[in-house]
Amino acid sequence: MSDHVSNDDTESGTKSVKWHTLFGSFFSYTLDAMDFMFLALALPVIIKEWNMSLGDAGLLGTSTLIGVGLSSIVLGWFSDNYGRRLALLVSLGVFGLFTVAIAVSQTWEQFMILRFLAGLGLGGVWGIASAYVSETWSAKHRARATSFVLSAWPVGYGLAALLAAFILPQYGWRALFAFGLASILAMIYIYFFVPESKVWLENKSKRERELNRPARVSVKELFSGGLAKRTILATFVSCCTLTAYWGINTWLPTYLTKERGLSVDKMGVFLIVINIGMFIGYQLFGYVADKIGRKKICLLSFFGAAVMIPLYVFTQNVTVLFWMGPLLFLFFSQAGVFGAYFAELYPTHLRSMGAGFCFNVGRGLSAFAPFLLGHIATQYSLGTGFALCAITLIIGAVLTVFLPETSTPAQAASQEREATA
Repeated sequence: MSDHVSNDDTESGTKSVKWHTLFGSFFSYTLDAMDFMFLALALPVIIKEWNMSLGDAGLLGTSTLIGVGLSSIVLGWFSDNYGRRLALLVSLGVFGLFTVAIAVSQTWEQFMILRFLAGLGLGGVWGIASAYVSETWSAKHRARATSFVLSAWPVGYGLAALLAAFILPQYGWRALFAFGLASILAMIYIYFFVPESKVWLENKSKRERELNRPARVSVKELFSGGLAKRTILATFVSCCTLTAYWGINTWLPTYLTKERGLSVDKMGVFLIVINIGMFIGYQLFGYVADKIGRKKICLLSFFGAAVMIPLYVFTQNVTVLFWMGPLLFLFFSQAGVFGAYFAELYPTHLRSMGAGFCFNVGRGLSAFAPFLLGHIATQYSLGTGFALCAITLIIGAVLTVFLPETSTPAQAASQEREATA
C-alpha cells in the first residue's frame, strides 16, 4: 500500500503553504515536547517536596502516557473527519490549558489527573503533524520532511532543559509548568498561516461524491481490508521502542543526579547535549531513509540503541558519560522516520488516525515503563532498569522485519514521474 501516499497526495499547494505547514508543525511539536519533558525535569524536585516514593512518582509519567494513548484515537479520528488544522488547534489548546493548571495543583492526586488530561492533547500532535506533512511533501523528500518536523522533539526537550536549569533552582517546579501558556503562540501561527490540507479536503470531497453521503471514518477501518496486520505490528513496534525511550527518558534526570552525583544545573547541560545528538540523528536518519527505505533505517536505529544503552549505563567516568549521551540518543531518533513510515501504511482518509494510533497507542502501552523502572530502581538501581530496556528494542526490531517497506528510492522516482506526467 505504498501508493497510498501518491501523486494526489504530494506537492498539493504552493511552496509557501508547504513551508508554512512544515514550520507550523515543527513549532507545534516543539511545544508538545517541552510540555512532555517538564515532568521528567521537575520530577526530582517534586519527589523531594512531596516526599514521594519512586513508584508513585512513576505513576505521574504513566498517567500522561495513558492520556496520550487515548488522545491518538480521539484526535486522530477528529483529524480524519474534521480536518488537520482544527485538530491541531484543539490539541495545542488542550495540553496548554491543563499544563498551566498543573502549576496550581495542591496534591499528588490532582497532579496526576491534570497530567492525564494534558496527555489527551499531547498525544494528538504527532499523528496530525505526520499526516499534514506527508500530504504536502513529495515521496522523495517525505522522510526528511517528517523527520525535520519530529526532530522538534529534542529541540523542545533542550528548551525545556534550559528553562528548568534557570527556573527550578530559583522559582520551583510550578513556575516551569506555567510555561504551558506558550502553546498560544503556536495556535496563533497555525490559525493565520497554515491552511487546511488540500489533499484531505479533496479526498473527503471525492469520497462523499462516491458514497453520496457525508464521509466518516471509524477506528474499525484500521483493522479491516488487510490493514489489521500492519496496524497491530506497527503499534507493537512503537510500544517496544517507546518503552525503552520513556523508561530511560523519564528517569534520566533522576539517574544523573542520584546515581552519578550531578547537580541540577550540570544535569541540565547533559540533557541539552544529549538532545543535540538526537536532533542530528533525526536529520541523518530521515535523509538516509529517503535513500535506502524506511524499514532498513528503523532496524539500524533499534540495534544501535540496544548496543549503546548498556555501554552508557556501565560508564562511571562523568566526562565519558557526557560525550556518550548524544551518541546514545542519536539512535533514539527513529520516531522521525516513523512519521513518514506509519503515514505511508494508510490511505489518505485514515492517515492521521492510522499513524497516530500506531505511534501513540504504542506510547500508551509503554505507559507503565516509568512505573516499572521506578520499582526496579527501588530494588536494584536505575542503571539496571535502563540496561533491561535494550531487550525491548531487540523485540521491536524483530517485529519490524514483518512490516512492509513502503517507499524505496525507485518507488519515489516513479511517483515523481507520475506527478509531472
